Amino acid sequence: MAHAAYARRAIPDDARITRWSAPDGWTLRCFAWPQPASSTPRGSILFQGGRGDIIEKYLEAFGHWHSRGWTITAFDWRGQGGSGRLTRDPHCGHIDDFAQYIADFRAFHAEWRGAVPGPHIVIGHSMGGHLLLRAMLEGAARPDAAILIAPMLGLKGPFGPWLGERIARAMGRIGPPERRAWKGNERPFTTDTRAELLTHDPDRYADELWWQAAQPELVTGPPSWHWVAEALRSTNAMRHDPRVAGMAVPTLMLVADADALVDPRTAIAIGERMPDARIVRFGAEAAHELLRESDAVRNRALAEIDLFLEARAPA
Repeated sequence: MAHAAYARRAIPDDARITRWSAPDGWTLRCFAWPQPASSTPRGSILFQGGRGDIIEKYLEAFGHWHSRGWTITAFDWRGQGGSGRLTRDPHCGHIDDFAQYIADFRAFHAEWRGAVPGPHIVIGHSMGGHLLLRAMLEGAARPDAAILIAPMLGLKGPFGPWLGERIARAMGRIGPPERRAWKGNERPFTTDTRAELLTHDPDRYADELWWQAAQPELVTGPPSWHWVAEALRSTNAMRHDPRVAGMAVPTLMLVADADALVDPRTAIAIGERMPDARIVRFGAEAAHELLRESDAVRNRALAEIDLFLEARAPA
């Protein structure tokens, strides 16, 4: 299933990078990879990455799904990647309210669903998984099926979710709330390197560094204190959201038990409350980025996704 490194470091010839204007005029950087006009598409996937991610990180996974007949679409979230910044610091990921992400996704999803063939599938990694689930709970999207990969339904931290939010709010009051919450790693208070937190595959980790060197304007950097507070507020609210028990969209949730960035126990607890969710767990062999892990992990993740789509989103 693995694609060569050169395929991970080049936009496919028949794909395109575009710009899309949100209802408030903010422009998002988008990716579109349709099926050839001569073919019959299997359906359409809208993929959304995590905090600080860029479209290019997932070209290898896109290639797998595209080869199986899926039309692929994605966009960089507002304030990160190629979708601009919300502070003067080009290397700080900031958002005023997670509701802004949901508003963007609601409008984009509506246009996307009307423009591409079904069945319509949404896939979200990490923060993207959190936001897709929140969008479905709020009625901003009703796809035919959803896949949440290492979803950010709880954050790892030394203080717990409720105290963590209060501390982040306090730090936002001590100085500008849009300033960087930490220097560079994906998680403070850890001795693990960023690479160790994300994947056991050094070549796939190097792909991200290659793209950052090739297009430094896409680098986001650490979150702001306000982003941290808003992330904790949104995830804390979802823990007890009664709408989870009525979320009828067929859902596959892939969880890494050894994830050091997001809390897998919270994800599993939420998934177990959903009426039509299958949870697949990975052990110590898997870090946070399941689609960019070593071949054994990545191939298992893709196989689980393929089986789920065959069963729950038939052509």
